[in-house]
Amino acid sequence: MGISRGSVYYLPGKINAVDLSLMNRIDELHLEHPFMGARMLRDQLILDGFAVGRKHVGTLMKRMGVAALYQKPGTSKRHPGHTIYPYLLRGMTIKRANQVWALDTTYIRMAKGFVYLIAVVDWASRKVLASKVTITLEACHAVEVLQEAFNRYGTPDSINTDQGSQFTAEEFVKAVKNRGCRLSMDGRGSWRDNVIIERLWKTVKYERVYLHAYDSVNEARKSIMEYLEWYNRCRPHSKLDKRTPDEAYAVMLPTVEQAA
Repeated sequence: MGISRGSVYYLPGKINAVDLSLMNRIDELHLEHPFMGARMLRDQLILDGFAVGRKHVGTLMKRMGVAALYQKPGTSKRHPGHTIYPYLLRGMTIKRANQVWALDTTYIRMAKGFVYLIAVVDWASRKVLASKVTITLEACHAVEVLQEAFNRYGTPDSINTDQGSQFTAEEFVKAVKNRGCRLSMDGRGSWRDNVIIERLWKTVKYERVYLHAYDSVNEARKSIMEYLEWYNRCRPHSKLDKRTPDEAYAVMLPTVEQAA
């Protein structure tokens, strides 16, 4: 119809207060115990005072885009018709900026409803290269964030994702291949394969998201983008010798001789 996606904001269909509370608690439990499937989450939720069955927990997990990480494809639902690429990082020493980028998407709760956060992270420096708050898990958002990172920071050797349908979609794979990057995907049931960005999600949620009750998509977007900017510029990491991601990225960029 000629209407820009960016000019129209749509919240997912109304969710009752009980389901929203369930989803928020599932998010917390999944962050702490990613191996929990629908049955174990149901048991934990019952202990928390929720009256819920396994099938309903499974339905909510699918809506959130999360899955248990034991003998499962990853944190997003895999599309049965898409090609899955092998994991290429096992045994690799990652010490350079732009050597490996990681992409992932996570559920972000609001006061009434939810959105998703997608980000591109430089593996070696932990720097968030590009990010976006979205209302759906479509591949176009992954492509947009990746292209933003390309435009601002160049091209990495490899890009690692989980096996979610937004990352196995043809348009995303094409965007990676057209830049000459190797595409790597997490192995079955191995959240550690993309551990750098999983740690980012935990940091973002505990230091920003869980401290707020966002009333709108715009409010969530503004708050999270402000946090990620601060994270890059001002938050030292023990794994980076107390440097910030911005500082580490600048130091870890390869020299012209190394790049050649």
